[in-house]
Amino acid sequence: MTGIRKVVAALFAGLVLTLLSVAPAAAQADKLKLTVAGDGAQGVTIQASYPDGRRLDRVVRLVLTATGPDGQRVGPVQLEPQPEGQGFYSSGPLLSAGTWKVTVNSPAPLQSRTTATVQARAAQSPPAPKPVAVTADGPRDRGAAAGWWPFAAAGLVLVAVAMGVAMLFGRRRAATPND
Repeated sequence: MTGIRKVVAALFAGLVLTLLSVAPAAAQADKLKLTVAGDGAQGVTIQASYPDGRRLDRVVRLVLTATGPDGQRVGPVQLEPQPEGQGFYSSGPLLSAGTWKVTVNSPAPLQSRTTATVQARAAQSPPAPKPVAVTADGPRDRGAAAGWWPFAAAGLVLVAVAMGVAMLFGRRRAATPND
């Protein structure tokens, strides 16, 4: 073999090895890791990410189907991404109370399928507030709290009248000539 043929053969072998090492990674990148859980009420939440743990950087249309107690079936339901974060999906309330087998599928190019058991519970409302007793102010309480302001207002009126009288008499005296 000549030198050029050896170089071309080495380059070709290196290219083949590079392509073979990238092929499993490319196959791995075509799948999603789907984490399915109940939302604590009658819905399902799904967190989608790449198998290596990176956040999902594009919108994927997930399809949910569920089989519940007594053979009830829900779906297929197409899920839309939620604003809570990248790769976060939520079904909203669609399950009745009981144990459900939920399957989530992701179409091509990021094909994936995950099945999980979810416990759906009836939605609970917050506890009713305790009643608050309404009491009217008694005359004793009212007099103690509101009794000072009439005296303050009367004092201000007396000061204003005294100043007005002093100004009125002060002018008259200045207007009369001294004897």
